[in-house]
Amino acid sequence: MTINLEKEFPLDTQLCYLNHAAVSPWPLRTAKAIEDFAWENIHYGARDYGKWETQEIILREQLRTLINASSIDDIALVKNTSEGLSMVAYGLEWQAGDEIVISDQEFPSNRIVWESLAGKGVKVIEVSLDNHTEIEKHIASHFTQHTRLLAISSVQYASGLKLDLKKLGALCKNYIHSNQPILFCVDAIQSLGAYPLDAQAIQADFVIADGHKWLMAPEGLGLFYSHRDLRQNMRVNEFGWRMIKDPGDYLRKEWQVASSARRFECGSPNMLGIHGLSASLSLILEYGIVNIERDLNEISNYLRKQLQGIKGCKIFIPEMTSQRSAIINFQIEGKDSEELKHQLMEKEVVCAHRGKGVRFSPHFYISKRVIDNSIERLASLI
Repeated sequence: MTINLEKEFPLDTQLCYLNHAAVSPWPLRTAKAIEDFAWENIHYGARDYGKWETQEIILREQLRTLINASSIDDIALVKNTSEGLSMVAYGLEWQAGDEIVISDQEFPSNRIVWESLAGKGVKVIEVSLDNHTEIEKHIASHFTQHTRLLAISSVQYASGLKLDLKKLGALCKNYIHSNQPILFCVDAIQSLGAYPLDAQAIQADFVIADGHKWLMAPEGLGLFYSHRDLRQNMRVNEFGWRMIKDPGDYLRKEWQVASSARRFECGSPNMLGIHGLSASLSLILEYGIVNIERDLNEISNYLRKQLQGIKGCKIFIPEMTSQRSAIINFQIEGKDSEELKHQLMEKEVVCAHRGKGVRFSPHFYISKRVIDNSIERLASLI
């Protein structure tokens, strides 16, 4: 199937949208799916709820396919990345002296939740990612016999540094902690929908990602993958009608926690979000994540090249090509980056101020014309 990207993304022609690492525009099909869902609610209410439940199953299969999970039973639907990370943090049993390794570039969601375990005697080890070519080995050099879990972002939100998850997963599994390998938790919000991710190949125990960035879906719904062997022993902290083994048997007095990842879904699903995320995923899966990666690499490399032509522009580029993502952070000599971001926004270049400078983050469908217009407007401010 040939997808007309201009039709799918009818953005205002004056707009240069380079902020997918924050919140992405929706594809046309996603807006249509939500419009149809709203129309159905207006005219028929929940008469066809069974059809909505079928859409939920379709979404779980789409997510399973996207990350190559072994079963849809491994997929839970959560409100956001922070909720999924909290389910890990407060689902595992901790011992005083346990250590969690993170990087010093993590978004607060993937730092605060682990720091909150200090009252249980858990220590967070922050590893600097600067100036290391073999970053994965550098991270693993901080593993000790007390290390229980590695929690890392697949792509760092400010620097755009992309890590080799397969290497990290192998390093975790080969380092034995109290007769158990180190657990591997991936915050994939800055890569899922942009780059391939195989949960089994990287030996992940948990993969968590919101839908509103590179998956191009509405806010309020995300993915929480958990390995089946782990979740059976995880504490459940939220209770309700939906997280039990027989959620449709309302008169049953005895209950058991579901063995599937649905055990983490305590109440009614976000059906509006389900329809939206499913529509966005249909585009990603039809176009192909490998093709998205190819096109995204091409447009982000083009953007870097154009930025290099701007006088006084310093781009913070990871040394190795394999570590580069579509998140591009830069500074302009003599310009305050936060003020520059506001000036760009006034010129309809949608971007962000993150880390050391201004952050541009195009997605695969962004054209070279949009990049050229962005560079022209940037140059006019210098």
